[in-house]
Amino acid sequence: MKTILFIISLLFTINLSAQDPILQKDNEALEAVATKLTKTYDEHLALDGKQFILFEKKIEEYLIKEENIHQKFSGEEKLNLLYKLRKAETMEMRNVLRQPQFDLYKRIKSQIQPLAVITTSDKTDNK
Repeated sequence: MKTILFIISLLFTINLSAQDPILQKDNEALEAVATKLTKTYDEHLALDGKQFILFEKKIEEYLIKEENIHQKFSGEEKLNLLYKLRKAETMEMRNVLRQPQFDLYKRIKSQIQPLAVITTSDKTDNK
């Protein structure tokens, strides 16, 4: 009986110590970008210490996911996936920010983190 309880408790311990595979990749460049973005948001949102850390980790998680989309997809499909990813990121930030901060975050996000930048060709302007 003790052996069975030991095995069951061992299995639970192993499952609880599992990490998020998205964050296991240690990409220092994306970590630096996440820190920079978090500092930019902090100027507007006045994040407290705990919020700053959670916000930064969430930004980094979504930057990794965004990088994967950029590598695997192109065209309209890529743009649609990025849009859905940004929408999911915004909804997860609701758990990190207080309501007034979240409202401001939604307003400034498109300025700080634009989804895509479109450049127009000179050929369309010159007829």
